[in-house]
Amino acid sequence: MEKEVFSFLLQKGEFYMEADFKVIDNYLMVKMPAEIDHHQSGAISRKADSFLMQDAIQGIVFDFEDTKFMDSSGVGIIMGRYKKIACLGGRVYAIHADRQIRRILYISGLAKIMEIME
Repeated sequence: MEKEVFSFLLQKGEFYMEADFKVIDNYLMVKMPAEIDHHQSGAISRKADSFLMQDAIQGIVFDFEDTKFMDSSGVGIIMGRYKKIACLGGRVYAIHADRQIRRILYISGLAKIMEIME
């Protein structure tokens, strides 16, 4: 059963980037914006953490369908959420990652701590 929990806009200059948060069967689904850099990372991390504290979350799924750019702050978002959910026995997943995002996930070592779905 899908329950839409929260959707918010992040402002970067004149552009708005959307990150959606949904809880589906105790999994937090985070639809990442087109560009993930230090401008968005703090807000995304705080919102994800608020859901981790409120609900009985078993895992986090990062959806990279719209993501075309991610720098080290995106790696930080994932690593930070992994540390929190791992303490609770949960897992982290990536879906819809294109070639460039997959490359970042492998080079950064994140592929060792999360499952990258085809």
